Amino acid sequence: MASAQAVAKFFANNKVDLFVHIPGDTAANDVGWVDMAGYEGVAVLVLATNLTGAGVNAFSLLANTAAAGGGTDGTIKSHAVGSAPDASGDYLVLECTAEEMAQLGAAASSNFVGFSASVTHANNADESTVVYIRYNGKWSYDGLTADSVA
Repeated sequence: MASAQAVAKFFANNKVDLFVHIPGDTAANDVGWVDMAGYEGVAVLVLATNLTGAGVNAFSLLANTAAAGGGTDGTIKSHAVGSAPDASGDYLVLECTAEEMAQLGAAASSNFVGFSASVTHANNADESTVVYIRYNGKWSYDGLTADSVA
């Protein structure tokens, strides 16, 4: 028998965003800017999905003075990418805290509020899926993370 309970513990306390990343080039591309206000940190996963080349060969976390990007960028941290995720289903992970963003911003005399992953593919036909999990939100509510259907 299926549960009749409507549980919303994880999705009411964490904001999850998924991005299909098809850049069409081998440049470093910002995946999607999000506002970090009200969250303790963010965990990011980059999943190799459709590969022609060797997949992701660079992966960094960026902060910005604007929530939607376009201001001053700062690199929070970069993945060493020792073994490239060169098969569909391989993935890389990175995490940063709001404290790290604030410290980086203070050092650069900037107030960083926006966040994005920057991903570089080895081949212009490579594709990936990028997942952001902004965690420990100051405010919990049902639907913080909800279905997204076009």
